[in-house]
Amino acid sequence: MRYAWTLIGLLVGLSLIGATTTQLVPAATEAGRIGWMLYLLVFPLTLASLVWMGWTWTAMACVIYGTVGLALDLATVTSILGGKGETNKLFFFSVMSGIVNFLLILFGARAFLHSFQETALPLSRPPSPPSPSSSARP
Repeated sequence: MRYAWTLIGLLVGLSLIGATTTQLVPAATEAGRIGWMLYLLVFPLTLASLVWMGWTWTAMACVIYGTVGLALDLATVTSILGGKGETNKLFFFSVMSGIVNFLLILFGARAFLHSFQETALPLSRPPSPPSPSSSARP
């Protein structure tokens, strides 16, 4: 798959940003913290391993994950700019995560569209001309 290493790098980057983000935001419950850790850490690493395996549908899963992540990042940035946010670090990591999610959408879509071109059937070749020895028979 084209762009596989780019997608893997972006997903690992999102996991690193997510690890920092989970430490910045206090969760109301332990279940909430576990849910965010699954979404921000485990899911991107699992998706990266599936991309590494070469399955073409994972490119579209990257686009979906990036879209949801970008929406969450935009909501977080909007709430911080509206005066309801806690820290400047959270703003910085949300902006960084938004940029990486946008790149994940972009390269995931390109990888998915290129996967259709790679799996196309080869064109048929014209038939071979008859050999000269078979036409030279008496």
